[in-house]
Amino acid sequence: MKSPNLEHPSKKSVSSPNHKSCVETKERVRYSETDQMGVAHNKNYFEWFEIGRTEFCRKKGFSYKDIEEKGYFLVVAESFCRYKKPLTYDEEISIRVYLRESSPRKFIFDYTITSLQKGHVAAQGYTVHVPTDKKAKVTPLPSEIYKKIKAAESQREIK
Repeated sequence: MKSPNLEHPSKKSVSSPNHKSCVETKERVRYSETDQMGVAHNKNYFEWFEIGRTEFCRKKGFSYKDIEEKGYFLVVAESFCRYKKPLTYDEEISIRVYLRESSPRKFIFDYTITSLQKGHVAAQGYTVHVPTDKKAKVTPLPSEIYKKIKAAESQREIK
């Protein structure tokens, strides 16, 4: 029997890329990220999510490094990507990220990757993170760290 709390990833909504607290990062599809046909390999989208998430945190005034130095880690517990259109070698892309949900025990980031040349959404996805301590035990973040992250939900868009 399925748990009533579990929902197939394809049925979960990915939030709008125009959310007011998005952070946008620009990248370019590198040759090493493509297959023989010059199309970006699917594993790269998760790396681009991470690049965007790291920049989101930095631009919102906190960093993974700061959190880790205090003895906490934001572990990816779930990730999902819906591929919509292919990206090709040397295409400039926009990675838009925003924090959809946060609590001291869970964070959900949404992502939209767009081709800047072609003007279409290439992929959308999300990641769910849970905080752990140095021994990998799930633990809530201390309030001083959580407050910094929570504040990022309502800050205006930063490019």
